Amino acid sequence: MYVKRLLTATLAACLFTVQAAHAAGRELVMGLIPAENNEEMVQKFEPMRAYLERKLGHKVKVFTATDYTGVIEAMKKKRVDIAWFGPLSYILAEREAGAEAFAVGVRDNGKSTYKSIFVVPGDSPAKTLADLKGKSVAFVDPASTSGGLMPTFLVKQETGRMPQDFFGKFTYAGSHDAAELAVKNKTVDAAADNDITYEKMLAQGLITPESNRILMESPELPGSPLVYRKDLDAKLKKALKEAIVSAHQEIKVTGYGNLSRYEEALPSDYQKIREMVTELGLKREQMLK
Repeated sequence: MYVKRLLTATLAACLFTVQAAHAAGRELVMGLIPAENNEEMVQKFEPMRAYLERKLGHKVKVFTATDYTGVIEAMKKKRVDIAWFGPLSYILAEREAGAEAFAVGVRDNGKSTYKSIFVVPGDSPAKTLADLKGKSVAFVDPASTSGGLMPTFLVKQETGRMPQDFFGKFTYAGSHDAAELAVKNKTVDAAADNDITYEKMLAQGLITPESNRILMESPELPGSPLVYRKDLDAKLKKALKEAIVSAHQEIKVTGYGNLSRYEEALPSDYQKIREMVTELGLKREQMLK
């Protein structure tokens, strides 16, 4: 009996050791929402991916999807461990997939915040949001903060109506870049975007202040967070956070926008987003395509 128990204990210990070794060496997957085109997103996060791989001793793979929902679903199914979300898509991932914010990028201007904007062609007669009544307008994605939630909030606040009831034709462009190009090409009368993508596209010469004029800016929004699944190993989460917030000491950090560093973020930093969702009475199916 003693020998049998000893063999059983030994086998169990060996199995635990194999499982632990597998877990320690397994691939980590980082999901990126398609704020810009997927290829550009992957390129922007490549230095951070390579840095994390070296720092953590884990292979790190990048996952992208055609829409925001795809990354949320991947995290929900545990196919994504770490992700970069917008504030609203983070709140949705928090509800759907147990996501927890741990870091946010600080821009070269020293801010971790950004703004939603309405953009119109330079020769548009529109002077205020009210002038877009009955017009063709593109938002980015139902799960986008600056290209979905905040412009919806602004329209409701200014007009008392939801975008689909106020505008003549209401569509989703799929990415911030696509929304700006729709305005430039005059396939829509206006679009919602954010100041990060707008400034980037100006710098790249893809748009100009004459082709794409800012009609309106929102108040400051909390920045787009890096998140991990709450059920990840506590030591791994600690190592991830420490690696990200100290990355600027070893590399030129990269991500969405021109960043100087990352700082710690907390779930409570995004309470403003939760309150807007509640105030607008948005249901799950209205925010997830």
